Amino acid sequence: QVQLVESGGGLVQAGGSLRLSCAASGGSSSRYAMGWFRQAPGKEREFVATITGGATYYADSVKGRFTISRDNARNTVYLQMNLLNAEDTAVYYCAARRGLYSRSSSTYDYWGQGTQVTVSS
Repeated sequence: QVQLVESGGGLVQAGGSLRLSCAASGGSSSRYAMGWFRQAPGKEREFVATITGGATYYADSVKGRFTISRDNARNTVYLQMNLLNAEDTAVYYCAARRGLYSRSSSTYDYWGQGTQVTVSS
């Protein structure tokens, strides 16, 4: 059983940056595909980014602004978010799945509790 704990959310002005962290325990995160998803009020949860081995994939809405990375020694996955705008306001969730990457939230096996990101315009 893998436990995931997100941190690093907060309030930031438009154009600013935040780095989210996802600490994994109960298993090595390097054995899983790791993903970041987000959910804004009144909207469905949406894919943000995923990393499998060294390969990364992004939603079009964040490509070029967000970077997903992992530190296997620390069992932690990061999401560096730059040039934030109001549309990035959401609860951000870290997730893990066995196998290769996926953009579908329904295919992920483990989820963190989420961390709030609020971008003020």
